[in-house]
Amino acid sequence: MAEQEKNTAETPETEEMEQPSVEVESEENVEEESFESEIEEARREADEHKDRLLRLAAEFENYKKRIEREKSIALKYAEEDFLKEMLPTLDNMGRAIEECKNNGDASDLLAGVELTYNGLLNALKKFGLEPIDSVGQSFDPNFHEALAMEASDEVAESIVMLEYEKGYMYKERLLRAAKVVVSKGSQTD
Repeated sequence: MAEQEKNTAETPETEEMEQPSVEVESEENVEEESFESEIEEARREADEHKDRLLRLAAEFENYKKRIEREKSIALKYAEEDFLKEMLPTLDNMGRAIEECKNNGDASDLLAGVELTYNGLLNALKKFGLEPIDSVGQSFDPNFHEALAMEASDEVAESIVMLEYEKGYMYKERLLRAAKVVVSKGSQTD
């Protein structure tokens, strides 16, 4: 019996030792399940982010295509406003030609051409074109192209005497230099 008591006494101690290992295993299972749920949550979030990223990339591609389309259309019809401004000038030229055919008077033709010229110039000014006034101005190689130099008793040296072709500025930038004749001063010098 002493042996039984000894075995019985050992048994509760052994059982007590096994119980903590069950608790440790259950804690490990809880931790493992916790990690698995965290991993699953992280995968779900990653999938959501990936989906959002793919949608944003698709939206951006659509945006780029739309901008390219709009740009193409804008370039295609960029001259529309300019052409609308030119139509009255075209009409005036047609009227001047008809008047000259019907009347034959050159003074009417001259008046029509002057009106047409002024209308065209005003329309072009609306788009930023400005003529360069050259005659009587000092020669400036930035705005004038000298075709010749002539002696003159009436016009001082380096002054534009004659303009063969008018120069123009477009929005503060030289579009075309004026082709001019420049005075080289009096012949007696």
